[in-house]
Amino acid sequence: MCGRYNLRTTPAELREVFELFREPDWPQPRYNMAPTQTVLAIRFDEHATPREPALLRWGLIPSWAKDTKIGNSLINARADTIATKPSFRSAFKRRRCLIPASGFYEWQKRDDGKQPYQIAMRSGKPFAFAGLWEQWEKGDGPIESCAIITTEANDLMAPLHDRMPVILRPDDYDAWLDPASDAGALQGLLQPYPDDDLTAYPVSKVVNNPRNDRPECVAPMNAEA
Repeated sequence: MCGRYNLRTTPAELREVFELFREPDWPQPRYNMAPTQTVLAIRFDEHATPREPALLRWGLIPSWAKDTKIGNSLINARADTIATKPSFRSAFKRRRCLIPASGFYEWQKRDDGKQPYQIAMRSGKPFAFAGLWEQWEKGDGPIESCAIITTEANDLMAPLHDRMPVILRPDDYDAWLDPASDAGALQGLLQPYPDDDLTAYPVSKVVNNPRNDRPECVAPMNAEA
C-alpha cells in the first residue's frame, strides 16, 4: 500500500520534470504527507499543453457517495480491481492523474515494533505515482479527491510489504493521462517498478506521526541507531 509520502521538489523543477504549462501552487517542501491532506496531482487538460497541476484531497470520494467519510478508506486503489470496483471504475475510464513524489514510506514489522523506511529513486529525482481522481458535488461546494494505485511488491519492497504504489515511467505519462487511451493497454502499465532504479533505507520513527512534517522524516538513520 502507500499511506505516507513526501514531495520536496520546487515548483520550478516540477514544471520542468512533468512538462506543466505553469508552475504548480506548491511553495514549500512536504516531508510527511498523509491521507485527507491536500496533495499535488497532474491531470490532462485539453485547453493547456496538456498537463494541468491541481491540488486534490488524498482519499477518493466517488461522485455517488453520500458523504466524504468514504474517502478515508479509499486512499489506495488496487491495480487488479480498478476496472471493476464501483469506487474506482469510472475514474479509471475518464479521470486518471499523476501524483508527483520524491519518496514514500513503508513500515517493516519487527519484533521490537515497526521500522519505517523511505523508498526513493537512486537518482534522487522526483517521480510519479499512477493515480485516479474524482469530483464530489453533494456538499456545500465541490471536492476534488484522488487515490494512489498499488500493485504487487517488487523484490526490493517484498521484505517491507506485499504491495507497493505503481510508479509510472515518464514515457508512459501521456498515455496514462489521455482519456482516449485503451483500458487494456493501461492495465499493462500497472506493474511493479524495477528494483535497480529504487533505494530503500530506514528512517526515524518521527515519521510515524503525520504532524511531524520536517526534514528529519527523510534523513537516513545512522549506523549506531
